[in-house]
Amino acid sequence: MRYTVIVEEGATSWGAYVPDLPGCVAAGESREEALRLIREAIEFHLEGLREQGQPILEPHSHGEVVEVHAA
Repeated sequence: MRYTVIVEEGATSWGAYVPDLPGCVAAGESREEALRLIREAIEFHLEGLREQGQPILEPHSHGEVVEVHAA
């Protein structure tokens, strides 16, 4: 499965979350670390859903970069 991951740069760290998996988040000191940790978090989250007998729904979020003119 392929999940959309939102990556945000903070003042001192990077954060990542998955819109299709509420509560699935990660933070790291670098973008690369945050991405590595969110992959692990996704796997852990899906494993938890399976263990609880919950359905694993198909991802439905998509990301786009939209360019606008700022005044």
